[in-house]
This record gives sequence, structure tokens and C-alpha cells, in this order.
Amino acid sequence: MSSNPKSTHGGSGDDDHDNSEKWSQDEKMTHNQHCQQHERQQSLGSSDSESFYEIQPVRSERQVHPEIRGTGDGLLTPQISRISHNSLARRVTTVGTTGTTDPLFEVDWDDENDPENPWNWSLAYTAMCIAFLSYNTLVIVLFSTSYTSGTSQIAKEFGISETIVTLGLTFYLLGLALGSVVMAPLSEIYGRKPVTVASMVIFNVMIIPVAVAKSMAIIIVFRFIGAIAGSVMISSAPGMVADIIPAQKRALAFSIWSIGPINGPVLGPIIGGFVTQYLGWRWACWISLMLGGVALAFSCIMKETYAPVILRKKAARLRKDTDDPRWWCRYDYKVPLKETMKSNLSRPLIMAVLEPICIFWNLYIGIVYGILYLCFTAYPIVFREIRGWSLGVSGLAFLGIGIGTLLTIACEPFYRRLIQSHKKDPETGEVYPEAMVSAVCIGSILIPIGELWFAWTCSPASIPWPAPIAAGIFFGAGNTAVFIYSSNYLTFSYGIYAASALAGNSLIRSILGGIMPLIATYMYNSLGPNWSGTLLGLLEVACIPIPFIFWKYGYKIRQKSIFIRSMQEDQRRLKGKRENRNATSAISPEEAVEGVVEFQDIEKGGAQVKVNA
Repeated sequence: MSSNPKSTHGGSGDDDHDNSEKWSQDEKMTHNQHCQQHERQQSLGSSDSESFYEIQPVRSERQVHPEIRGTGDGLLTPQISRISHNSLARRVTTVGTTGTTDPLFEVDWDDENDPENPWNWSLAYTAMCIAFLSYNTLVIVLFSTSYTSGTSQIAKEFGISETIVTLGLTFYLLGLALGSVVMAPLSEIYGRKPVTVASMVIFNVMIIPVAVAKSMAIIIVFRFIGAIAGSVMISSAPGMVADIIPAQKRALAFSIWSIGPINGPVLGPIIGGFVTQYLGWRWACWISLMLGGVALAFSCIMKETYAPVILRKKAARLRKDTDDPRWWCRYDYKVPLKETMKSNLSRPLIMAVLEPICIFWNLYIGIVYGILYLCFTAYPIVFREIRGWSLGVSGLAFLGIGIGTLLTIACEPFYRRLIQSHKKDPETGEVYPEAMVSAVCIGSILIPIGELWFAWTCSPASIPWPAPIAAGIFFGAGNTAVFIYSSNYLTFSYGIYAASALAGNSLIRSILGGIMPLIATYMYNSLGPNWSGTLLGLLEVACIPIPFIFWKYGYKIRQKSIFIRSMQEDQRRLKGKRENRNATSAISPEEAVEGVVEFQDIEKGGAQVKVNA
């Protein structure tokens, strides 16, 4: 609740005299802290829909006037309620309401230890939630690649080419791309849990028609729809991790969570290979359905993590329990779904086309991602057709990539020290976003090393099999470093626009990831595995300058971004207002009540918060 000056109910001159008394030093500090906190909360609240990795519950200590502190849990007594509507009444118009509201009835976290705040969940429950989120994301991406193990059986059963069968993978990745843009805003409007549960239900249901399909068209259509539903884990899981983990511990949490989504594509061919070999390709779908059922159960067990939704429910509960409609929170107002979808669909495309940072990073990550998914078609050619491995054993060839992935995650402390060794921004005390690119530079070198190594050891079959599998370690380690730290770079560069930047990046990389496997069979049959791998490796070598250029000149490039300049200007304006307000510390209760304090939202053109008498 908001702090208010001391007063007693009544209309006498004595009351006015009491209201004109100067606050004590503690009360002045309380008022200033409240103003600063309210401004910070409003900025964070308005940016929740835009920040992919920085979505977080607003942690604030509720400031309560000394007269209110004696009421136990801080709820208004009838006497204080009357006071708030007389000499001390104020009207606040916020982005979270449709009309005027009393700040004394604003609902927020009770204090820093409020058990409803996801940041205050127990360590055991928080760890369980991260494990659940990692597993759920793993299931979604695992279903994309486990399908590749059955391409030859599907092609034979339906009498079509394996290239046509690969369309099932292509459209699945396109579904993930489209769904990431479409589904993400739904979780911010209706809450993480209901959207996640509903999406996992749809995802599981869509597997059934694929498992019993009698034509390729059925497989493509229902895999595409299932991917759109399942994409909610791709787009929302990082935000859910941020919902429950404070910023200072978030790097480790993201590394643990990423074990699932990064290793899912690798586990897909391993599990799918053995299941398809002994039970057939349809059973690979049934196994995915079983795994998806467990993921659905995990989604049901988890509590809601999104702070705005929790606070809206808390305000609604108070209105019901007290039979008082004045309880409100700043998130009560919901942006119409049409407007939210329009913004979420248009801004990522605009940034992908007009922003130099997005253009080059989307291109680079798209190529890396596309070549990774091309491997899920190339590896079976090399290990099954050339080396004669069985369907199940050939899936084990992906263990090299998986080991490389885990090594990069295990090296997170090393990468963190490398990043923190860079020059710090004097204004924030944090490293510049370009520090993240130093880790990408390492990954950009490891990827072509692994690709070229694989190209010239995969064939002929006389070369010992550990050689090409070991190449996957470098390839997997490089890919993981590029994916994790390039996402961090985009996040820290674009701030409140990070969600749009990442959504555009996801769209481009998924399109390239879906297209590249289509050319794998033709390319490997035409050029052979050696020169096909060499061509891909040289393409990756040609892309190495991109991260190095941004590492060295990224600051100058960022200053040319329209979105980043706009964000920085608003941050400076917000900081100036905060400094001006801090300079005026000695104010009376009447000045606090009658004055007009305007807080400008950090996003240009965003909503304003005004405190009016």
C-alpha cells in the first residue's frame, strides 16, 4: 500500500492544521522511497510484455503509514478508509486501471517476504519448477527430431521420397516459429499456467492423428498444429524462469534450464532410432505422447509464476472478501487481445527488416541453426548408408554433439568470468552487451572446426568411427555457446524490446532450420559427404567475422539503432525525473497530496501515471 501523511478524520480546522505539519525525517524518506518504488514498478510492469529474459515479479516493500502499521496485515480499517476519502484522498490514473483509484487500496506484495511472490518460493520448489520447465521444453524439441529416425519407413509405407517426408520436420519448425510469435502474448494476458496447460493438452492431442496417419498430408498438418501449441514452452519458459529467479541468480538458472531445450534435438534421434527400429515409426509418436503426458502433469502441478496475473487475482480476492470494489492493482487493465497481437506480430518483423543488429544476427544464427538441423538428415546418410549402422545404433552418433552441449553448459562459470572481465558501463556498473559476444566468438570458431573435422573423417568407412563422433563435440559446444550468448546479447541490447528482437530471430532461424534439411539428401548424394561438409564448414567460416565485428564495434552499431536510441532517451528522462524528485526532500503533507507527480513509462509513448489531488 502507499504511504500517507498522518491525519485524523473530520472537517475541523484542527484537522487542516494537523495535515499541514511537516513530516518527520523517516516519513519523508518513506514518501520518497514510495515514489521511487512506484515509478520503478510501473516501468517494469509496462515492459513485461516486451522483455523475453527480464520478465520478473516486481519486488517491493509495501510502504505503510505508521497509523496503518498497527492493523496487523496492513489492510485498511474503516477509520483509515474514511480518512483516505477526505483530506488525504488522492487519485491515481495508471496503466492498470480504467478509472480513478485510491492509492491506499493499491494491491502489491505485502513485503519482501510475501509468500505469493514467486521470488520467495522455497529453494526446493523453485528447483523443481526449473526442472519441470527444462523437461517440458525438451519434450517439444525432442518430438521435432525423433521424427527423422522414421523417414525411411514412412517413405516406404506411403510410397514417397524421403525429401517429401522431411517436410514433416520442416513444417514442425515453421509451426514453432509462428507459434512463438502468436502464443507468447497469450501467456501475458491470461497467465502462464492456463496457457501452458491448454497448449500442452493441444500438443498431446495433435500427436494422436500423426501416430495413426494414413497419408503424409495428415502428418504434416497435425505436426504443424501441434508445434504451434507446443511453441509456448519455447517462448514462455525463459520468462517463467525469470519470473521465479532474481536477476543475480538468473545466469545459473538459465544454464540449468537450457539443458533440456538444447539436448532435446540430440536425444530425439537416439530415442527415436531404437524405438523405430524395434517397434516402428508410429511407436515413436506414442512414446512422445507418453512423455508429453508427463509434461502436461508437470504443467498442472506448477503454480502461476507471472506477477501481474498473481496481483490481479489478489486484488480480485480482496474485492470479494471485503466486499469493497476499491481494491485494485496496476495490472487490472488488460490491453485488448487484438492490439496485443498486432504489436507482437508487427514489431518483430519491422525489427528483423530495419534493425542492422537484428539483420546480421538473424542471418548468422539462422545459418548456424539451419546447419544443425541439416545434420539430423546428414548423420543417417553417413552412419546408416555409408557405415552400415543399424537404425538404433546410428542415433548414438549424436552423442558427440550432446557431450559438446553439456561441456558448454558446464563451462558457464568460465564464460561468466570472461564476460565480467570486460569494461563496465560507468552509469550502470555492468558490462556492455558486447561482452556477451566474446563467448559467441569462441563458439563461432568451434563450429567450423567441428564441421570440417566431421567432413573429412565421416567417409570412407575405413576411418575409425570415434573420429567423426568426436568432431560433434566441437560442433555441439560451439552451437550451444552461440545460441545462449547471442540471445543474451540481443536481450541486453534491446531491453524492453528484447522479446520482439528474439521473436524475429526465432522466426528467421526456424525458417532456415526447416529449409536446410530439405536440401541435405540432394546435396550429400550429389557432392558426397566430404565436399558437402566442406561447403557447410566454409560457409560457417565466412560467418565468423559477424560476431567479431559486433564484439569490437557493437557499441557504435547500437547507437545507430532507432529502437535502442529511443529506449536510452526514455531511460535518461526517467533518471532525470528521479533526480529532480530526490532533490526536493522537504515537503509537507499538503504538498505531497496536492502536488502533481508524473512518472513517465520507460517505453516512449507508453502510459503515464499521475498522482492528482
